Amino acid sequence: MSEAHAKGRHPASRGRTRGKPQPSPAPSAAPSPTAAVVPDIRPGQSVELLKELHILTRDGKLNQDSRRKLKQVYHLYNFIEPLLEEVMSARGDLTLADHGAGKSYLGFILYDLFLKAREGGQSGGHIYGIETRDELVAKSRELAARLGFVRMSFLNLSVGDSIESPELPEHIDIVTALHACNTATDDAIRFALHKRARFIVLVPCCQAEVAAALRRHKNESFGKTPLSEIWRHPIHTREFGSQLTNVLRCLLLESHGYQLTVTELVGWEHSMKNELIIARATGQPRGNAQERLAQILAELNLEELRDRFAY
Repeated sequence: MSEAHAKGRHPASRGRTRGKPQPSPAPSAAPSPTAAVVPDIRPGQSVELLKELHILTRDGKLNQDSRRKLKQVYHLYNFIEPLLEEVMSARGDLTLADHGAGKSYLGFILYDLFLKAREGGQSGGHIYGIETRDELVAKSRELAARLGFVRMSFLNLSVGDSIESPELPEHIDIVTALHACNTATDDAIRFALHKRARFIVLVPCCQAEVAAALRRHKNESFGKTPLSEIWRHPIHTREFGSQLTNVLRCLLLESHGYQLTVTELVGWEHSMKNELIIARATGQPRGNAQERLAQILAELNLEELRDRFAY
């Protein structure tokens, strides 16, 4: 590379403007009020919402911990935004249900970053937060009303009730479950399959059911398969149970015609519960998924969990 190129000039431009007045640079666009207050956050984001979610401090600033939280929020949004765009482009509208919503952290962020800009149109999409704790549902409703997030609904429903509830549409485009503990992730999968979701986004947490079953049948498994050495020690039982749970979930989804992406959500330094599963409906079940699932349950003495993972 020539010296002129290294300095950012094309060689032919030398001397052309020497002695001539240079035009004034065009004025830059004024930053949004939000971005001006906190440069790290995206333009147009609600400062009030970020305070409520404890991403911003009470005085509207970022500290080291909240900056880390914000980075995680944007990282997750980067995975989900293309799915929102795809659904919106395909049919001009979308429905998203966040199962086990808790404080509806995810739903609020998705609305603020994606749906809020579409509020003026006829079809701006709708987000449903499904949660069994009435006090969290009430608080989410109050916050949505205060922020003017009119295309959000919060429902105090169990998984069984949410499948049949007339308050939800028959079809849901995207189902999410972020850190839904133990079998709550399985409830979200069952709901998504019933609602024929186009996309399912899962970040599982605290998978204890499979580990408990492995523990109950440990002695029997020792005489059945050398694979039982994988979970002979208690810490391995817990970790292997967690890993196996997600493997079984993936096989279940593949047997129902979903194509999977399984990846890391955030670095291990942030959370040990960071596996992200994104399922896309293709209508083409994996041919041997049900067979493999049944073989694993039989080999590892987990037949009692067939109703959970094989349907």
